[in-house]
Amino acid sequence: MNISYNLEDIAPGGRIGLVALATDYNSETDLRRILPKGVDLFTNRVLNANPLTIENLRAMAGDITRAAGGLLPGLGVDVVIYGCTSGTAAIGGQELERLIQIAQPSVPCTNPILSASEALRTFGAKKISILTPYEDAVNAAVADNFKTEGFDILNIEGFGLDDDIKMTGLPPTAIAEAAQQVCDPNADALFISCTAIRSSLVIEEVEQKLGKPVVTSNQALAWHCLQLMKNNSRVNGFGKLFENALAS
Repeated sequence: MNISYNLEDIAPGGRIGLVALATDYNSETDLRRILPKGVDLFTNRVLNANPLTIENLRAMAGDITRAAGGLLPGLGVDVVIYGCTSGTAAIGGQELERLIQIAQPSVPCTNPILSASEALRTFGAKKISILTPYEDAVNAAVADNFKTEGFDILNIEGFGLDDDIKMTGLPPTAIAEAAQQVCDPNADALFISCTAIRSSLVIEEVEQKLGKPVVTSNQALAWHCLQLMKNNSRVNGFGKLFENALAS
C-alpha cells in the first residue's frame, strides 16, 4: 500500500505544549475551550502532591525538565506553558524557563504570572486586586511576584483551599460573586489566579458587573501563547483581553 503521510492539517495554527500538574483537573479543558480552531494543545504532567504548600510547590522543580521533554519529542512544539500559577510563584519564572529549555531549547516559554502580567499591561493596569483559591502563605508568594512585576497590589483574598482538585470544584457562580466582593473600587483591573479553577466561564459576566478588565490564569495563558505564535485568530466570549488583541 502506498500511503502519503501528512501532518500539515494537524494543529495548523500552532502546537502548544502544556506542562500540567498531575492533579490538575481543569486547565486542559479550559485552554481548549478558549483556544481558536487550528491551535492544538499537547500535554505532559509533572509530579506534584497536595496539600498545596510552598514546600510542595517547590518540590515540583525536580520533575519539570522530564515533563517538558515528553512534549512531542522529535516533532516539537511552538511554545511551552508551565501551567500552575502558585507553582510559578514558588519556583520563579526564570528558573522554570531554564528547566523547560533544558528539554525544549530555544522554544518560547510562558507561565501564568508572566502571561497575566503581560495581559494586565495591555490595559495599562498598575493597581490590581487579586482573587485566589489559596491559603494565606501562597497568596503572599503570588502577591510578591506581581509586586516584582511592577504592580501595586491593593488587596489579595483567597478561598483558603490547599487541594487543587477541590479548587476545580469551586462553582463558577461562587467565583463570580467573590470577584465582585474582592475587587477594590480603585483597582485598574482584577486578576483571578489559578489554572485549576473555572474562572474563564465568568470573565465576561464579572467584567460587565465591575466595569473593569478581568484577567484569569488560563485566559492569559491562551492569549499569550497566541501572541508568541503570532496567531491573530479571533477569540470570542472570554473577555476584553482578546478584544484588545484584535485592536492592537
